[in-house]
Amino acid sequence: MKGKPSPGNHVSFQSLLPEVLLSVVGVMSSRLLCGAGAVATQALSARGPNRVAAVHSMASGGGVPTDDDQATGLEREVMKAARKGPDPYNILAPKAAAGTKEDPNLVPSITKKQIAGCICKGDDSIVILFWLHKGEPQRCPSCGTHYKLVLHQLAH
Repeated sequence: MKGKPSPGNHVSFQSLLPEVLLSVVGVMSSRLLCGAGAVATQALSARGPNRVAAVHSMASGGGVPTDDDQATGLEREVMKAARKGPDPYNILAPKAAAGTKEDPNLVPSITKKQIAGCICKGDDSIVILFWLHKGEPQRCPSCGTHYKLVLHQLAH
């Protein structure tokens, strides 16, 4: 039952396996050798007249583009706004103060009241949440650090 099966004959897959495998290996090896030849041709053509490899710069022309040149969309708008003034979209963390009644931590808000969170100890993982209202500084109910709500205008 060697050879190609006719439509009426049932041949097991195992009997076809060596012939199919040799055919697939032959096609794959010829493609591999053709690909290797193309790579070798490219490598040889990249050499200069004195058989030294030619160096191609990735930054041909104007040099390496800056962040301003590459930024698009929202990132570009944020960069433009940051040049005009300090932190227009509240991206940076607020500056920490002493936390006393005379020098409270300032919490920017666009409303007259805001929920604030205090991590009382430096290595604590619990955040104490409390309401801040416009006006006088208020204390954290757990550690006593003072916070003050300041009205903040949005950049747009």
